[in-house]
Amino acid sequence: MAFVGGHGRIWGLAFLLFAFMPAAAVAQDADALPARAERLGFWSPGEQEAGYRAMETIFPATTIKAGGRVRALPVAETPLEIDFIHEHRPYTIDDFMKANRVSGLLVISDGRIVIERYGLGRRPDERWTSFSIAKSVTSTLVGAAIRDGRIRSVADPLSRYVPELKGGAYEGVTLAQALTMRSGVHWTEDYNDPASDFSRYATHMGPDFYRRMSAQPRDAAPGAKFYYSTAESNLIGAAVINATGKSLSRYLSEKIWKPFGMEADGVWMSSPEGLETGGICFSATLRDYGRFGLFMLEGGRIGGKPVLPDGWIAEATARHAESGFGDLGYGYQWWVDPSGAYRGIGIMGQALFIDPKRKLVVVIQSAWTRAGGPERYGLQWAFLQAAVDASDRAAAAGR
Repeated sequence: MAFVGGHGRIWGLAFLLFAFMPAAAVAQDADALPARAERLGFWSPGEQEAGYRAMETIFPATTIKAGGRVRALPVAETPLEIDFIHEHRPYTIDDFMKANRVSGLLVISDGRIVIERYGLGRRPDERWTSFSIAKSVTSTLVGAAIRDGRIRSVADPLSRYVPELKGGAYEGVTLAQALTMRSGVHWTEDYNDPASDFSRYATHMGPDFYRRMSAQPRDAAPGAKFYYSTAESNLIGAAVINATGKSLSRYLSEKIWKPFGMEADGVWMSSPEGLETGGICFSATLRDYGRFGLFMLEGGRIGGKPVLPDGWIAEATARHAESGFGDLGYGYQWWVDPSGAYRGIGIMGQALFIDPKRKLVVVIQSAWTRAGGPERYGLQWAFLQAAVDASDRAAAAGR
């Protein structure tokens, strides 16, 4: 399993989401939370540590309601021991957490917690923002909507569910092509330019935004080219909202959050129009991210009943496109490892890693002082490889 490759390209695809989005001036603690029109990508370390765990106090957000029985997460008698070498330097778990500013680290092996650590002053009951891991959740809701008969097929044109896209740049683009970031529609994710499409529109939803996307020029034929576009994920979220007649938060709560037994409410950042942005920033506790990973490992079934169509997870986590981001391919808003493991990735150090062969889930939540770079990603991916190796050793020892 190779996690790191093409370091120069990793930084080129570091996805500086929100780098130029102004934060709302609402804060309960003016000494800690960002309390002015601050660009989220440039928050100070202290502002990150306070803001990432309380995004709903800074930006509009909706609630993903939990309720009912909580899914137990038993703790293994023997914790997983991880020591590894990266760039000629030895690392312990504590070393890794300190170097990569990790606020939460959870490793679940065969349904049992084998590592649970917190940093940056975070408590177990506190949420943390996901950044682009939200994309992976949104794509899973597409599967649920297909199972419910609300969306007919990923082969359908996206405009069937977002009619404002008809007759424009998205004419002929299927849901599958949007899910795999291959619409061919022009979108500039230039994080150093306040006038780029991303900087101006990435947090928007609603008919005006959809019509704006329909008016974009086309760079390539549908399906011909991969390039990362947060707008694509927002439009997928719009398809789910329109098809189900429910907000993303409500649909996630009804289909997964409550029935699977999440322990706490989540929150999902909303656009100025009051709609959750499908591509960015839902927040949950560390253990609830782990439970979502278990939901995926268990085939999208709850109590033996399917939430997702037969074969959905295999299709969603197949390698549909080459990304140029290390050796990872891209599926339906999931990054796919050559080994068959897959992950959601969010800037500033967020990761949800799922290895079906080993029944392994790893959650990492962080506050990197910049969005990425080969050093940060290299260390994170080295830790993930070390967790896989340690899991193999523990299995061989019968633990």
